[in-house]
Amino acid sequence: MNTSHTRITVKKVAVFAAVAFLCCWGGATRVQAWDGGGNSEQWIVEQGLKIAPVPLNLKGKDRNLVGLGSYLVNAVSDCNGCHSAGPQTEFLPGGNPYFGENPTKVNQATYMAGGRDFGMVGPPPSPDIISRNLTPDKTGMPEGGRSFKEFLLIMRTGIDLDHLHPNCSATITTNCFPPPTDGSLLQVMPWPAFRHMSDRDLLAIYTYLSAIPCLSTGNPGDELYNDCGSK
Repeated sequence: MNTSHTRITVKKVAVFAAVAFLCCWGGATRVQAWDGGGNSEQWIVEQGLKIAPVPLNLKGKDRNLVGLGSYLVNAVSDCNGCHSAGPQTEFLPGGNPYFGENPTKVNQATYMAGGRDFGMVGPPPSPDIISRNLTPDKTGMPEGGRSFKEFLLIMRTGIDLDHLHPNCSATITTNCFPPPTDGSLLQVMPWPAFRHMSDRDLLAIYTYLSAIPCLSTGNPGDELYNDCGSK
């Protein structure tokens, strides 16, 4: 293993471990559990709605699920940290908390729209992994129109329903994964942690993602080139 690959592997493990820890914690924390301040489920829902960094479309949606989903996505975890274009554009100028700038100002133009390049996560000819766009399309369903059934399958099994990076073979020699990496599964995405979350928590995340604005950025992570259209 060369030095460059070692750095990439270490980076992948570090990111995976950090996100997996947060997501496991989120999955284990039921919405009705004590939140550290003696507050109830309703406090968590209201806090989730309060901290949502983008305008939310609540029409036809369960407000409590949206609030819980926002709490899990934005407070318990940091989904936007991976599903935005990267640290350079995640925050607006003057609102980057890592620069000691307050209050935090999330860049709404990149929120959950994917595009972060995690680099090569396997031996050559492994492709770079680019985070996906999770915003809804014109149907109002997140991740470019995925149903909750599909979303649940992804989160439980890690299957890549887009089949973006298949296994290498005699006829597939580029943009593919050689053994032992399984190209049918999402890499970097911490689904091994998310799969332990309850159906209700995952439904809350899905419902929240359906309430955020659609973005079609055209960046490398926007693999499906979301059609925002008119909902």
